[in-house]
Amino acid sequence: MDVSRAIETRRAYRSLEPFEITEDLIKDLAHHASLAPSCTNTQPWRYVFVYKKEALEKLFEALPKGNQWVRQAGMVIAVFTSKDLACNMRNGIYAYYDTGLSNAFLILRATELGLVAHPIAGYDENIVKSALNIPENFEVIALIVVAKHSSTISPLLSEKQIQTEHTRPERKKFEEFCYMNKVE
Repeated sequence: MDVSRAIETRRAYRSLEPFEITEDLIKDLAHHASLAPSCTNTQPWRYVFVYKKEALEKLFEALPKGNQWVRQAGMVIAVFTSKDLACNMRNGIYAYYDTGLSNAFLILRATELGLVAHPIAGYDENIVKSALNIPENFEVIALIVVAKHSSTISPLLSEKQIQTEHTRPERKKFEEFCYMNKVE
């Protein structure tokens, strides 16, 4: 699968089924995430790959009602960084930008492997940090839910979530987010 196909194929499905997590898979995803560009090669991203049942159960305590579908996943990746890890430009915000690029590489690789890699922001950061022993000076940027896509709609989904299982949500038109030569 080429990059264009991976981008077109990638979807944030919520009807999931677990699959066998291997160390080779984790290392493969991490390797591809590590290839992302970063300001002065600081590579400020950090990942915790959570796949053991006991560790997942602790992590699931951080989820609100609307994200209970995550419980069907085989793995959740906690993404975290700190401005202290960034290059000395733009007050450290490049840590977030660079980590986002790394996440995109990881998500596209997972897509290429036939997996769903669904990033979410709906979680209690303090519970995530406590469950995974993430130091206080770091910020949890996202959780990436990794699983196989299930052909059966999850009973944990809301009507709106079910609708997005069937149809890709609308994307903005070119004119809504792009400009030519200057902002008009």
